Amino acid sequence: MSAMFRSLSGFNYRVWFAGALVSNVGTWMQRTAQDWIVLTELTDHDAAAVGIVMALQMGPQLLMVPWAGLIADRFDRRRLLMLTQGVMGFLGLALGLIVVTGVAELWHVYGFALLLGFASAIDGPARQTFVSELVSEKNLPNAVALNSASFNGARMIGPAVAGVLTAMIGAGWVFMINALTFTAVLISLHYLRTDQLRAQPRAARGRGQLMEGFRYVAGRPDIVVILVVIFLVGTFGLNFAIFTSTMASTEFGMGAGEFGLLSSIMAIGSVAGALLSAKRERPRLRMVFGAAGAFGLSCLVSALMPNYWTFAISLILVGLTALTLMTTANATVQTTTDPAMRGRVMALYMAIMMGGTPVGAPIVGWVANVFGPRWSLGVAAASGILAALVGIFWMVRYKHMRLRYRVRQSPHLVLRYDGDSRSDSESAREAAAEELALEEATARRSSE
Repeated sequence: MSAMFRSLSGFNYRVWFAGALVSNVGTWMQRTAQDWIVLTELTDHDAAAVGIVMALQMGPQLLMVPWAGLIADRFDRRRLLMLTQGVMGFLGLALGLIVVTGVAELWHVYGFALLLGFASAIDGPARQTFVSELVSEKNLPNAVALNSASFNGARMIGPAVAGVLTAMIGAGWVFMINALTFTAVLISLHYLRTDQLRAQPRAARGRGQLMEGFRYVAGRPDIVVILVVIFLVGTFGLNFAIFTSTMASTEFGMGAGEFGLLSSIMAIGSVAGALLSAKRERPRLRMVFGAAGAFGLSCLVSALMPNYWTFAISLILVGLTALTLMTTANATVQTTTDPAMRGRVMALYMAIMMGGTPVGAPIVGWVANVFGPRWSLGVAAASGILAALVGIFWMVRYKHMRLRYRVRQSPHLVLRYDGDSRSDSESAREAAAEELALEEATARRSSE
């Protein structure tokens, strides 16, 4: 099996991957249908209302961070996932019944979004860290990337199907179909070979465990800078539901089908970004910062697109850069964290990534309402560029990255970076050799 898909060689990961893929399709179907009925049926194209739904659904990630991470570190993650996935399936079924019977109001969607947010807050860290029980430590970055590929591969299918079904049979039935897809995850969890799961260290009972994760992260400046980057981009940049729904309906005058197609087109780039990340042996910090800057520039390009189809094509680049950033950041944090602390650290990671939405989504929605959807994409562009600048500053401060400009007989630009895997003496020797090579090249050009 190729290096890109090496984690699929194990039985447990194959079973988990298949169940998650089916459920992810349903999740994207529900997200698309939910955003559309809020924007077009329960309000009069109110982007701020879509932002509030996103905020209520993501907010519990922030509120539950100390407990959710500790729960993931202390309890059996397989059984915990069975519980959370079952609850989320029930919530999808209940919302579908309310919409199908015609009694749904905006506050109903708000309420279900909040309940789903609490279930997801517990599910997220357990699901992220459960991967480490399915594959070897060496294959963990690959498995994380394939999970992202699964999630975004489902985005290619789910929104497009949801757009068609919403127009044909209504959003309520889409919610009920999503509820049915949760059974795929429950079946896959049931059929895992438990004797082949890699047991991870569990957090023992004791005082101060809720704060232990915060103290651990505070002592890791490399994780802190990733969290800062994720906060900036996650809060103001990853509000795709607002961008695509308002650009489709307000800017280009399109319907539900065209709206769903935008998410599917973006997913082409997302899957490509995830698969490219899966091919890499290990994640690197400079890739996190570079992807953040590329994301900002791609959002700027999208904001300037003149029509629906050019905008849709530009979303491929947005999806690719966003997923490269998120997958690399996720894998970096997981692979460099003590296994006994992984649940708490990932809970904090997800809280910052998704918990920033209650702040960012209403602001971005307000910008779309007042200044237009193109300006909301401008906010996303600024967040990516600012995140990249933060990363560059950190690398100069902690990794001794230097940019030197020397004028001899011809100008030279020398970039020096002392990476994690090289000692200071090795970096010094490498820099000296680099400068010697430049001097020899200059001498040759002068003699010629």
